[in-house]
Formats: sequence, C-alpha cells, structure tokens
Amino acid sequence: MDTTLVIGNKNYSSWSLRAWLPLRQAGLSFREEVIPLRRKDTAERILTWSPSGKVPALLHEGNTIWDSLAIGEYLADLCPQVGLLPAERPARARARSIIAEMHAGFVALRKECPMDMRAHRPAELSADTQRDVERISAIWEDCLEAVGGTGFLFGAPGLADAFYAPVASRFATYGILPGPLGQAYMQQVQEWPLYQEWLNAARQEAWDFNLTA
Repeated sequence: MDTTLVIGNKNYSSWSLRAWLPLRQAGLSFREEVIPLRRKDTAERILTWSPSGKVPALLHEGNTIWDSLAIGEYLADLCPQVGLLPAERPARARARSIIAEMHAGFVALRKECPMDMRAHRPAELSADTQRDVERISAIWEDCLEAVGGTGFLFGAPGLADAFYAPVASRFATYGILPGPLGQAYMQQVQEWPLYQEWLNAARQEAWDFNLTA
C-alpha cells in the first residue's frame, strides 16, 4: 500500500478528521498511522512523517502533503469524479471561501471549545466565541438555503462538510445550538456514516487527557 495518513487521536484531533473524511470519500485504500498527542515523544514521532511537525500528513505515491486544506485540494484534484468540490464554478468558489474561512479563522471557538468527541459538558461562551458561533451558523444557513434547506452544505457531502464536521462535534460537546437550519445540519453530519465510523473509533481509544486543565 502506497498511501498513509498520519493523524492524531481521533477523539481530539479535529484537523485529522478534516483530512480523513475526504480521503475516505475518495475511496483510496490507505494505512492509518495514529500518533497520540500531548506525549513526550509526540513531536519527535510526527517529525518522522511530517516536515511541519503537525498532523495530519498524507503520503501518497512518494509525495508528502501536510496541512488539511492542502490534503483536501490534492484529493479533489486526484479524484475529481468524487465531487469533493462542487462542479459549478460559483458554488466551487463559495465552497473554497468557507473552507478557507474555517481553516484560518474561528480562533476563539477553537481555544474555548477544543474537540472532545466523547465528552458532553455544556459551557457558557465568551463574547468572541459567540460571534464565531453566529458566523458559522450564518454560513451553514446561507449554504443550505441555496440547496433547498436540507442535507449537506452543497447538496452532496464534500470537502466543505469535512471542514465543518469537527464544528458540529464541538457544538454537540458544549451544548451549542445554532439556528434551526444549523441544528438540522448538525444532525445530518452526525448521521453521516463516515462521521459515525470516526466517532466509533474515537470512543474506543484508550488515550485520554484533560482539556480543561
């Protein structure tokens, strides 16, 4: 097998989920190399695979692609028939825009509500995090209204959904409720068989650490 995806703990690594979902959608056979985070040897182990020292990293046919967005774009180019990005140019541009916004933004939400798929601990949000939640809810509503109000962000599951799936997980963990369309989208993501596959694996992991410390 010439394809390996290097990821962190499935329970905690949101960026790993963003790479794993489109790789599974692409239908490529691959090996997972899971490196537990927050251990003394974590950085050293990751550096043997990824020049950035971070996960995820995709090794495919002699190429190393690190960073979730780069991996997603690589897979969209490699397997255009899968439809990771919308076929129509305006929708594709919009998908890339909201993916880039997720990739670069929402710092308050990331810091205050780290991904912990096994947990459920409703939280009071800071003003900055609440603004992130409102912006994400608006993104979801705009996309869903454009495709008829239900389903995935651009009709069929794709790269945009892979990037916002960890947000749906965070919202569930911390008891965050977007608007009605956003709540329907959260349910759609949580029922997505690939998301369920990842979630079930996360629940079986032995590694654990305290994110509130």
